[in-house]
Amino acid sequence: MMTVLSYALLIMLMLSSVVLIMLVLLHKGKGGGLSSMFGGGMSSMASGSSVAEKNLTRITIAIAVIWFASIVAYGLLMQALL
Repeated sequence: MMTVLSYALLIMLMLSSVVLIMLVLLHKGKGGGLSSMFGGGMSSMASGSSVAEKNLTRITIAIAVIWFASIVAYGLLMQALL
């Protein structure tokens, strides 16, 4: 029997998962990996500034913490309900 809290945690988990995937894909590639194999290794002058990259990293870390907390909370709630 699922409660309103479990549905809220599940929705928060799904939303944070989608946002986290999008934020990770927005990061600039560091080169040498799969991104450079497909032409992403070329650096251009039109790429974002370092301030924007730092802010993107901070937002990504914050969403990752929310994602992790929602997984732990959902797991503990499901364990308590069983």
